[in-house]
Amino acid sequence: MPTCGEVLEDIEDMVSSTDLTPEERFGSRKNVVPRVRKKHKDPETLDPECDSVIPGTQSIYVKTWGCSHNNSDGEYMAGQLAAYGYTITDTPDAADLWLLNSCTVKNPAEDHFRNTITRAHREAKKVVVAGCVPQGQPKAKYLKGLSVIGVQQIDRVVEVVEETLKGHSVRLFGQKKNLGKKLGGAKLDLPKIRKNPLIEIIAINTGCLNQCTYCKTKHARGELGSYPPEEIVSRARQSFEEGVVEIWLTSEDTGAYGKDIGVTLPELLWRLVEVIPEGCMLRVGMTNPPYILEHLEEMAKILRHPQVYAFLHVPVQAASDSVLMDMRREYCLADFKQVVNFLKERVPNVTIATDVICGFPTETAEDFEETLQLVEEYKFPSLFINQFFPRPGTPAARMQRVDPQEVKRRTKAISELFQSYRPYDHKVGEIQDVLVTEESHDKKFYVAHNKCYDQVLVPKDEKLLGKMVTVEITSTGKHYLMGRLLSGQVTKVAIATPLPKGTVSGVQDNLQETTDSTTVTAQPPLAWVQHQLSRITPVGMPRWMQVAAFVLVLAVVLDLCRIVYRVSAKF
Repeated sequence: MPTCGEVLEDIEDMVSSTDLTPEERFGSRKNVVPRVRKKHKDPETLDPECDSVIPGTQSIYVKTWGCSHNNSDGEYMAGQLAAYGYTITDTPDAADLWLLNSCTVKNPAEDHFRNTITRAHREAKKVVVAGCVPQGQPKAKYLKGLSVIGVQQIDRVVEVVEETLKGHSVRLFGQKKNLGKKLGGAKLDLPKIRKNPLIEIIAINTGCLNQCTYCKTKHARGELGSYPPEEIVSRARQSFEEGVVEIWLTSEDTGAYGKDIGVTLPELLWRLVEVIPEGCMLRVGMTNPPYILEHLEEMAKILRHPQVYAFLHVPVQAASDSVLMDMRREYCLADFKQVVNFLKERVPNVTIATDVICGFPTETAEDFEETLQLVEEYKFPSLFINQFFPRPGTPAARMQRVDPQEVKRRTKAISELFQSYRPYDHKVGEIQDVLVTEESHDKKFYVAHNKCYDQVLVPKDEKLLGKMVTVEITSTGKHYLMGRLLSGQVTKVAIATPLPKGTVSGVQDNLQETTDSTTVTAQPPLAWVQHQLSRITPVGMPRWMQVAAFVLVLAVVLDLCRIVYRVSAKF
């Protein structure tokens, strides 16, 4: 072969006598085994690409566990999906996707949530999870690969569902903030499907100011974030215009409302009662003792208002100061008693509901006896009895637990005490005005509530639903009063006809009701336009002005697009 210093006259000069001959090169091909090519399936038999899924055409099953705040979130998510065009169904087997809205307060609720996810996988259903469980423990193994909607991201449920139906996994956990300050959450004017068209649940704030050692909800809902009063009042006004007759205010602690924005709960309540129509009612949600103590005088006045139920849920959890200290409840038994005694003195027939936890790790037999004495003293008509559950990641989960059999014994003892007294027997023969709002669990009666929020059963007559009626109390049970309707004493209180069950709040004009009362669909373009009009125009603006404003904005946008196109075409 020529050396580097020699001049090559032709490319063939590079071949030397030591190189392979053509026969030797091509002769080795007989040892080459050709690879069999795989036959592709007929294009018509191939599964469609995930991105070819048409959004807004599938059916969604929405399941919610937990408190009224969680239920409100579930109603908002269902409303947005229906407004976009999805079909909301109560039949899991008929759904293409399951939206599971979880609760993290107790182990049984999370266990049920986990089992439902397992069932969804077994039935090959798409799954989106929401609520406090994934927000509080996003790295849980059984949530791996699932799409997640954080508790403050419910206004993006349509995006998450769309992507999940395409086969993608989406996780949104962020908080709503303004200038670095936490907000209450998604806007209150979003579309909603109320489970009960007569009752509107309004979350006035999210999170709390406490650090209770047993509470997992704090991990999910976080620090306090309050909605502005005007947003809450606007939502209440809209609800009454849609036929609602009862409003529930909810949060993790209503007493702490406004401490982050310089407003108080009584200030909000006084603004709300101004817009409540005569005969309609307002129920104030759960409040912890430390914050309601600051407003006892004003709260007593508000609870005496004709349009506000004389009812307050104030959890005590334990009657032992040492246990309350270990729970970091930030009050003592004397504080709780001051709240109860003050309200009982100032508000006629007020109902105080409370909670107790049996078997907290540091609770002794003597501590538990103090709780029994408290229940015996006040004979609470509504008492929520809970066994202690060690929630993962909480300080109490690391404490030495009370023997499970002892916990069961204490739970049984306080349950027997609660069942031993009848709080309503003295009301037999009373004449009461009651607001009828729902159906009883056994489907035999309608359920109404009197001024102090006692449950009154009345005859199941559709003409009574949503009405204020006058009844005579004829008998009582442990949890209810039986009312006999007095002839002619029926008053309509709603200022508008209630929306049909399953109808989307705010976009009802564009809904298509199906023959199944549990299913609702919507026309996406019209619903979207109407929803956008309601968001960009002032409240109370006439519809023709809203349309004109929208057309004007649309024309300006189109002109800008045309200018951009012409400029880009020149270059």
